[in-house]
Amino acid sequence: MQKPADKPALFAEGLVSDGMNNRDFTMSPDGQETFYTIQQKDFMISTIVRMYKKNGRWSAPEVASFSGRYNDLEASFSPDGQRIWFSSNRPAGANDTIVDFDIWYVNKTSTGWGEPVHAGFEVNSNANEFYPSVARNGNLYFTTEFKAGKGKEDIVMCAWQDGKFAAPVSLPEAINSKGFEFNAFVDPDEQFIVFTAYARPDDMGRGDLYISKKDAAGNWMPAKNMGPGINSKHLDYCPYISPDKKIFFFSTNRPVNKTPFDQNKNYHAISTMLKGAGNGNDDIYWMNWSY
Repeated sequence: MQKPADKPALFAEGLVSDGMNNRDFTMSPDGQETFYTIQQKDFMISTIVRMYKKNGRWSAPEVASFSGRYNDLEASFSPDGQRIWFSSNRPAGANDTIVDFDIWYVNKTSTGWGEPVHAGFEVNSNANEFYPSVARNGNLYFTTEFKAGKGKEDIVMCAWQDGKFAAPVSLPEAINSKGFEFNAFVDPDEQFIVFTAYARPDDMGRGDLYISKKDAAGNWMPAKNMGPGINSKHLDYCPYISPDKKIFFFSTNRPVNKTPFDQNKNYHAISTMLKGAGNGNDDIYWMNWSY
């Protein structure tokens, strides 16, 4: 794979960003394993995909061992690499008929990844929970529709205390608003958080990426729009920062090609553009990052 640049660019074009809806991204702390989601719009199909390094080369994408039956998305490594968190609409029990999305996890084993475990009803509600992100101290951040009201989303945090999760607490007004806040990546050391917000006065389009940092007293400061160098008039979301904090990934459906072209295109050229990355489906982008 090529190296990232200082401006957003398609990530692994033709391999990861391939014209399907490819979104969200996570990487193991040792850099040897990645997961992302391939998806049909409106969640008719949503599957977590895995790639891994072998002899210094990336494998072809394959369905993750814990995915491929239900609608799964938004895998996220724990900082120690021993657990993957994700969102799924799979049933939480034998008699469960609820089809909302909950937070689940799988633990690393000697042979790969174990069976999915429901994160429990202290974390999950009867509304949707999405996009888990875990700090080094065990605090779990995620998106919920439960506290935000019908049709809206907020970012909450479940503190890890005495070997269990405390009840979800909404992040302060420096981050959450009366609009939509979702898909938050938290720095493992909880010094910054990157998320998407929609319907804010400075929103450039259909949802922008914002960042909030902590002050010297440990309080979240008012979130700032990450600007036109990253955001577009299209949806920009699913932020992720590599374990070494040097690469910024995010998902966007911004198109690459548009008319008028510099000259007439033949059928092969048009069909290639319509089927490839940048066709208006979700793609994964990356760029250099510094904090």
